[in-house]
Amino acid sequence: MELEPESLEVRDRYKLLIGSIVPRPIAFVSTVSPEGALNLAPYSFFTAVGSNPMTLLFCPATKADGADKDTLRNCLPSEEGGVGQFVVNVATEAYAREVAAAGEMLPYGDSEFDLTGLTPLPSSKVRPPRLEQSPIAFECETVQVLRTAPGEPASGNVVMGHVLCVHVEDALIDERFHIDADRLRAIGRMGGLGYCRTRERFEMPRGREALKENGA
Repeated sequence: MELEPESLEVRDRYKLLIGSIVPRPIAFVSTVSPEGALNLAPYSFFTAVGSNPMTLLFCPATKADGADKDTLRNCLPSEEGGVGQFVVNVATEAYAREVAAAGEMLPYGDSEFDLTGLTPLPSSKVRPPRLEQSPIAFECETVQVLRTAPGEPASGNVVMGHVLCVHVEDALIDERFHIDADRLRAIGRMGGLGYCRTRERFEMPRGREALKENGA
């Protein structure tokens, strides 16, 4: 089957993306409005960008009417009406249901912290709080927002953030800065309503040595 995206309905393009690009890590993003209202929402179009400087990105799509989601409004630079900061909390098995619940579409200014019962903690470098329950949190300053189709329904927005501070539970990290995946128990997104655990893993050498491992 050969498909041209422009010939498909937007919802069908979305299904292709989320069913094919798997598993996806989840950025559980906490922000604050200029008026001080707290927001917490999950985004699975999310990845690291680079380590020098430490940078990451997540992609909040616009709403069905083309309006910005609350998270995007809050983390826009101050000259665009936002606060220009956000925190990415790692999503884990321990509060997986709360992560899903935070995807509820609430009126602007209503807090998902209240909805889920999760706890905000003061951040060290930014205004938005981090999540008390999260074993890892990245405090970020927005450095760029790239819009693929401003004002269009379901259009993409790339929010790139410079990491100013990282919080990691002591039990998760060793002296070489390796994270213990078994203790972390991060979760990821699959297609539709599917999620996945990260407990089953395997290792391979890099480069051509990986082929030898498979008998090539």
